Amino acid sequence: MNPYSPSSSSHVELRRSLYPCGIVMDAPLRPRLNCISHYRYRSIAAPHQSNRFAQLYRPAICPTAPPDRGVDSPTLLSEDSVLSPTTRQLREIGASACQASSSKVGVGTPLSLSRKQISSITSFTNEGLWEETDWEKLDTDLYYWTRPLRPVQWYPGHIAKTEKELKEQIKLMDVVLEVRDARIPMSTSHPQMDSWLANRKRILVLNREDMISTADRNAWAMFFARQGIKVVFSNGQLGMGTMKLGRLAKSLAADVNVKRRAKGLLPRPVRAGIVGYPNVGKSSIINRLLKRRMCPAAPRPGVTRELKWVRFGRDLELLDAPGILPMRLSDQVAAVKLAICDDIGERSYDVIDVATILVQILARLPTVGSEALSQRYRIDTEAYSGKIFLDKLSLQLFNGDIGHASLRVLSDFRKGKFGWISLERPPK
Repeated sequence: MNPYSPSSSSHVELRRSLYPCGIVMDAPLRPRLNCISHYRYRSIAAPHQSNRFAQLYRPAICPTAPPDRGVDSPTLLSEDSVLSPTTRQLREIGASACQASSSKVGVGTPLSLSRKQISSITSFTNEGLWEETDWEKLDTDLYYWTRPLRPVQWYPGHIAKTEKELKEQIKLMDVVLEVRDARIPMSTSHPQMDSWLANRKRILVLNREDMISTADRNAWAMFFARQGIKVVFSNGQLGMGTMKLGRLAKSLAADVNVKRRAKGLLPRPVRAGIVGYPNVGKSSIINRLLKRRMCPAAPRPGVTRELKWVRFGRDLELLDAPGILPMRLSDQVAAVKLAICDDIGERSYDVIDVATILVQILARLPTVGSEALSQRYRIDTEAYSGKIFLDKLSLQLFNGDIGHASLRVLSDFRKGKFGWISLERPPK
């Protein structure tokens, strides 16, 4: 039977597995090699709970890519993946959820997906297979992997100057927007930030939301909500969440002018400071809010070197501050994560050591695994350490230059070539 035929057994199972949650595949089924398929999904109009479940349910299938196709070529969903136990379990949950909401669901048309799309689809299911103990084991291994490495330390002179000036400027702020990297929210949390802000109103901004899965986003949102912290997920490059951020900052500081009017004073613009680690996207968020390039921004740490106030409309002033770090990074596991995510200067770490740890992390994560590394670089990763993998990659693509091979792996991760990946989970 033609594997691309809608009547094939795998496609029948796919339609059945997608049916309970009201997901409809709108694109026609056709093989398209060496390009990204036009994959669109939509949820049938249904009560709120059913639609919400449909959004969480969409990554419930675990397909694998055929070995004879290219890195970015589309992949047909296999029958074995559709019939996985996790898929059956989620399908039953979806059926009960939709039955409870009495939603009417249509049957969609199955289609081929690219490897990157499949990576995002599998992230929710694979993460669900990992227990909390698996993350604890990975953190323990990270501790032992980083112990023999050269310590990662980076504290350029402009950060020391900025820290002193920022403490004075915080006294003038009505609300503070603390920006963190959504892939490593805990590692990009400054240990002294709470003492600096005291009782000032704070909004936590998790930038680069496009690089983590829906499951990770929901987990972090629930974690911070339990602590009473307002969280906004944003994408400084595309502008997602930035306008909401501006409105929230104005609303939190609205009582400032109420008090001023009560004292007979004229209203003034709300002052909001944007602070955080280097290269977490602070300047990009400001530029998106202003809809023009007012602050220098580049995909590397240390670009912004001085504090700068900019006006946003008539009633909001924003402070763009350089990234600040602790003088000494005592937690070397967090320091290595900063290096992996390019949130710290490249001169502070050994590229080969950091790439080695990244490969070992990716091989352990359920959303990537050694199979994805093998498919991307055409290298067998079974029972290989990160260093051996980089040696083989350097011989295959870079004439034995392991430094260039390490930069390639780090660059691919930072560009999201491995799919939606978070390097941290919310603590208990």
